[in-house]
Amino acid sequence: MPNRLPIKDIVSGLVTSMARAVRYWFHYTLVAFAWLGVVPLTACRIYRCLFTGSVSSLLTLPLDMLSTENLAGDCFQGCLVVTCTLCAFISLVWLREQILHGGGPEWLEQLGQPNNGQRNIGLAGGGFNNLNLIGGLAGGAVNAPANHNAAQEPGEHVPGANEEAGEAMEVDEALGEDGNNGNNAAAQDDNNWNPIEWDRAAEELTWERLLGLDGSLVFLEHVFWVVSLNTLFILVFAFCPYHIGHFALVGAKMGDLVLASHFEGLLTTLTGYLVIAVSLLIIYTLCSLTRLKKGQRIFGLCYVVVKVKLLVVMEIGAFPLICGWWLDICSLSMFDATLKDRESSFLSSPGTSMFIHWLVGMVYVFYFASFILLTREVLRPGVLWFLRNLNDPEFNPIQEMIHLCVLRHFRRFLASVVIFGSAVLLMLWLPIKVIRMVFPGFLPYRVVVSSEAPVSELSLELLLLQVVLPSLLEAGHTRAMLKKLVEGWSKAMAWLLDLRSYLIGDVSLDGVDADSIVDSNEPHNPPEARLNNAGPPPPPQDLGEGLGAAHQAMLQGGGPTGFQPYKRPSFFAARIIALVTLMCLTFFFASTISLVLPVFIGRQLMWLWVGDTKIHELYTAGCGLYICWLCLRVSTVIAGWYLQGWAIIKAKLKLWGLLAIGDCFHFMPCFVLQIIKSLVMALVLLVVIPLLLGLLFDVIIVAPMRVPLDQSPIFFPWQDWALGVLHMKILTAVVMMGPQWWLKSAIERVYNDGMRNLNMKFIMVHICLPVSTCLGMALAVPYVLAYSVVPAFGVSFETQTLVVRRVYPFVLTVIVCSAMLTFQIRQFRRLYNHIKDDKYLVGQRLVNYIHHATSQDNNLHAEATVT
Repeated sequence: MPNRLPIKDIVSGLVTSMARAVRYWFHYTLVAFAWLGVVPLTACRIYRCLFTGSVSSLLTLPLDMLSTENLAGDCFQGCLVVTCTLCAFISLVWLREQILHGGGPEWLEQLGQPNNGQRNIGLAGGGFNNLNLIGGLAGGAVNAPANHNAAQEPGEHVPGANEEAGEAMEVDEALGEDGNNGNNAAAQDDNNWNPIEWDRAAEELTWERLLGLDGSLVFLEHVFWVVSLNTLFILVFAFCPYHIGHFALVGAKMGDLVLASHFEGLLTTLTGYLVIAVSLLIIYTLCSLTRLKKGQRIFGLCYVVVKVKLLVVMEIGAFPLICGWWLDICSLSMFDATLKDRESSFLSSPGTSMFIHWLVGMVYVFYFASFILLTREVLRPGVLWFLRNLNDPEFNPIQEMIHLCVLRHFRRFLASVVIFGSAVLLMLWLPIKVIRMVFPGFLPYRVVVSSEAPVSELSLELLLLQVVLPSLLEAGHTRAMLKKLVEGWSKAMAWLLDLRSYLIGDVSLDGVDADSIVDSNEPHNPPEARLNNAGPPPPPQDLGEGLGAAHQAMLQGGGPTGFQPYKRPSFFAARIIALVTLMCLTFFFASTISLVLPVFIGRQLMWLWVGDTKIHELYTAGCGLYICWLCLRVSTVIAGWYLQGWAIIKAKLKLWGLLAIGDCFHFMPCFVLQIIKSLVMALVLLVVIPLLLGLLFDVIIVAPMRVPLDQSPIFFPWQDWALGVLHMKILTAVVMMGPQWWLKSAIERVYNDGMRNLNMKFIMVHICLPVSTCLGMALAVPYVLAYSVVPAFGVSFETQTLVVRRVYPFVLTVIVCSAMLTFQIRQFRRLYNHIKDDKYLVGQRLVNYIHHATSQDNNLHAEATVT
């Protein structure tokens, strides 16, 4: 092997590598063009062509595909269309898995049973009973097994169905054996056919092979199929329902009303799906009358898909939207707004207004459900029997939508609207009215930003997002404190009303009269309450235990479920009424304090800071909440120490360096020194480094882009510090995700030591001083060059000003170019070694490959083959 490669070999290796890079670049460019250009562009223009409503658009579709007008906008809209079709496809596949593993509705599963008595019911009663079997608009399952009684509606059982089935079977037997034998094979084929158990048509694909990242051109076929499936899904799931709904609304003379809602397309499509659901129900009934079993299965399955889709839209779309609008209406007086203002806002931007209200409603529903889950952990299992337990492994909302009837879902929807709406009235509307009467000048909240504020709004927003909200939204401490409050209130109410056994359930029932022990909710629940509390019917055992329920159990975790017996005291109804009344009063006073106290504290703090300048209430409420959170945290820590005893308090104070066991005067110098070190470390970490980082970002990025050369930039230290806090958090996250180097090792060590074992010397030496030195040099070196070195050459004032304003970006560019050059040199060395190994090492026979051989090695004349 030569010490140096010939130029010819180096050039040939470079050409080969460049040819390979060009080939990869061309292939990946083709992949990006196909998936990010062709697929969304065709989806958008096919969608637009179908919904234009003219024949000429269909004729000019090929030319529209090749048009280069508005490519960026069409690609973006096409991405949204492709995303919707992809979500629809995934939802269908997932719903199929739910039906396969969790079982379908009872009426659909009965069709697959060969000895089903219902299959031979004639025109006398079977056709009309199928309206109940479908579990659709009129009721739930009929003649279900005993374990499905939770899904039955009152009065749905038809007593004469079995007798009619037996008579119909006798009629069929009188027809003779010949007819039965002639249709036996066809009936067996119908029983064995299942439309949802189709085989997978394609082989298992990886993402690389599907998208074309493996280097092959097979992805072009996948692009064709994706475009075709997009067109099919647009036609089936958007075009047809929209026009069906349009014809239905025109026939009902409601077109103008829907058009005035500003959401004509969405409402028309949903109307179309409703019409399709009713049509599928009617067709299923006709198939049951004519005993077309295969048709019953197909249309029954289609009805289940449409029903689940509409229920999902109602639960995830309509319900949070109703909650959001109700919250807005009940809080109008808090912001000095009227319904006219909301109407004008809606008319100016309907989509944005609806999305904001939906988002607010979704957040409200989420926190309401989270509070219910937390309350279940404190109260006795069975107290909240009227609310669905999300921690129950048996709870699966999709399985409920599949099994239960529409009427029952509608009743649940109305009950949820009443409960959530009443909570809004109790905790928002009524406290606002009381606050306006008791504190006339406190409301409304100021939500208009003052342009005369000396403090930058950007700085306040960054402070709110980076300091206040992370502390308030810290799930562990906030949840623990809230749980303690709920537990304390429950114990207080249990002691006051003598409901310890009912509320908490930690009272032993040994020796208690059996007549006063309640071991089930059933005797005290009305039928409607039991229906609302019932979960989904268990799936058939031959289909497994339900994959969806197992996934739900793994995701949600185990919480208190079931029912725990309790002792029923005297005057139980009056005690429960008093408990509900006290609960409402507690919610009312807690909401009133939450609306008044944080904002009041925040206003006082802001007044000390900025004077009489009006500040957005978001900042005042954030500061007040942060102060309240700090007080609660300190109170909980002190209370925890107090319960452990004075010895534990002294040990904790000694650990934090606030108290000495020995002589206080002897400890005083160490104590003062430790306090000084802590202050210096906090000053460097929380003030100096963020300020240097924000100032560096300002002089490199902000000032060159915003300030012209003939003007002088003005720097605001407060704003630079706030930006530095944000940049420091981002850079810390980047360092922790990057490769291993000295700064990452130092941060990891500090993180592992924890707050109570902080090594101030290590932090100052290995983190504060190196980082501060690097940032200080980055600020000082360009400054010295611009103000000391450049004027020594006798340049003009304009040139000096240009250098001063552009020296920081220039230095950054030089550093980046140097890093890139160093990286390219390393890559060239690797390429050089790779070319040398390919030509002289790999697959060749080497002789005397040890450069410095000893006398003993020279006697061994060994040869080695390297592969």
